Amino acid sequence: MRPQLFRVNEAVFRYTGRHMKHRYSLFILPAVLAAFLLPSSSLAFDPNYILSDEDLTDAQSMDLNQIQAFLERGTLATYQAPDWEGRTRYAAEIIWRTAQAHNINPRFLLVLLQKEQSLIEDADPTQKQYDWATGYGVCDSCSMNDGALARWQGFGKQVNSAAMQFTEGYMVDIEKNGVTAGKYGPNIPVTIDKTTVTPENAATAAMYAYTPHIHGNKNFVAIWDKWFGKEYPNGTLLQAAGDEGVWRIEQGYRRPITSKAALTSRYNSAFIITVSKTTLEQYPTGTPISLPNYSLVEDENGNRYLLVDDGMRHIASLEAFRNIGFSEDELVEITAAEVAEYAVGTPITIATQDPTGKVVKLSTNGAMFYLKDGIRQAILDEAVLTANFPNATVEKALPVEIEQYREGAFLKLPDGTLVRSIENPTVYVVADGERHAIPSESIFLDYGYEWPNIIFVQDDVLNLHKVGTDLGTSA
Repeated sequence: MRPQLFRVNEAVFRYTGRHMKHRYSLFILPAVLAAFLLPSSSLAFDPNYILSDEDLTDAQSMDLNQIQAFLERGTLATYQAPDWEGRTRYAAEIIWRTAQAHNINPRFLLVLLQKEQSLIEDADPTQKQYDWATGYGVCDSCSMNDGALARWQGFGKQVNSAAMQFTEGYMVDIEKNGVTAGKYGPNIPVTIDKTTVTPENAATAAMYAYTPHIHGNKNFVAIWDKWFGKEYPNGTLLQAAGDEGVWRIEQGYRRPITSKAALTSRYNSAFIITVSKTTLEQYPTGTPISLPNYSLVEDENGNRYLLVDDGMRHIASLEAFRNIGFSEDELVEITAAEVAEYAVGTPITIATQDPTGKVVKLSTNGAMFYLKDGIRQAILDEAVLTANFPNATVEKALPVEIEQYREGAFLKLPDGTLVRSIENPTVYVVADGERHAIPSESIFLDYGYEWPNIIFVQDDVLNLHKVGTDLGTSA
C-alpha cells in the first residue's frame, strides 16, 4: 500500500473569520523557495551527498547478461582473470558474483572501475590498470610496486576487496559505531580539501573513507549520472523512497508539489514512480507547484486571477467574475510578486466561455467533448477522458449546444501517460504531446513503470501523438 503522500500542515491556510478569504503564503516553504535559484548545471554536485545507501547495496540492479552487454564498450567484454578464489572467469562474471556475494550494486562497481582506472571505456589499458582495477590498498603515497600490496593485486582480488571494504567494512562500522574506523560518518562534519563536508548518509561517508578527496568523488558522481542517471520524460511524477513529497519532472527540473490539493487537482497519483534519492536529486529543483489548478487568487491591489496550470489569467471585471459563477469565498490571497512568478494567460472577460473547462456527452449519439474558452475538443476514447480528468463529472448536452463552440483539435493524452494500441504490443510514454516507445521490458521496469498503469487505446487515438525518440537508459 502506498504511504500517505503529505502531512497536512494547518499553517498552510489561515482563516480570518467565517466565510472569509483564505490566506496562502509561499514563505512557509523556505526550502522550496530555493528552487527559484536555477543552477548553472542540470546535474549539480553536492559534496554532502554522493550516493544513496540503497543505490550502494542494490545487488539486483543488473543481471549477468546486462553487465556483459555494458562491458561491450571496452576491453573488459573479453577480459579474463582469476577471481578472488583463483578461478579464471570473464570480467562480467567476476563483477556479478562479487555483487551477489557481498550485497553491493554492480553499477557501483562499474563506476568505481571507470573512476579509478578508466577500465570500462579505455580502448588499450595497461596490465597495471587491470591489476589495480579499483585502487584498493593503494594510497596517495603508496607504490604499486610495494611487495606488501601484492596480496591485493589482480582484477578479481581488486573487485572483491573493494566490495568487501564497502559493505562489510565501512557500512558495518557505521551501523555499529556511527563512523568508519577512521573519522567518516553521517552528519559528522569533516574537513576535506580545505572544505567542510557533512555526509548526509552512510554511503556518502563510506565514499570519503575510500577516496578522501572531493575531486575523486565528484568524478564518481559525474560517471554515475552519465551512465545511470535516467532522463525521465516531462510530466513524470517521482517520489523518493521513504519520502512523502511528490515531484513533477519538467524540462530537466523537478518541481515540488507542495500540497495534496495541488496534486489531486492536476495529476493522477496512481502514476507516481518511486525512485532512489540519488535518482531524484540528479535533477535541480524547479519552481514549486503550490496551488490547486483553477485556484482563484487576489493580490494586495485587488486584482483577481484564475490559475490555469502554470498561467495566471486576469479576471477583467467583477461582472466577469460573477458571470462565470465564481464566489468570493473561494479567493486565496497572494502578493503581486507571487502572481508575477506565473506566466501571463489570456484574460477572462464577460464573453469567456467555460474558463475552467467541462466535459459533455451528446445525448443523441454519446460523443464526448471537452469545452473550454469557446472551443470544443472531441474525445475519441473514454481512456483519453480518464487520463486527463479522472474525477470529471460528465454533463449531457444537445448538438445545438455544442455547435456554439469553435471546433478545435482532438484531445490528446496528458504527458506522463503510459499507452499502447489494442492491436500492437509496443508500449509508449507520452511527453510533450509525443509518444516515445519503450524498447524493452527491462527498460520499462528499470524506470519504475507498472503494468497496470498502461492505457489501451485504438490506433486513431495513438496516432494523435507524433512518434518521438525511443525511451532508454543512458547505459
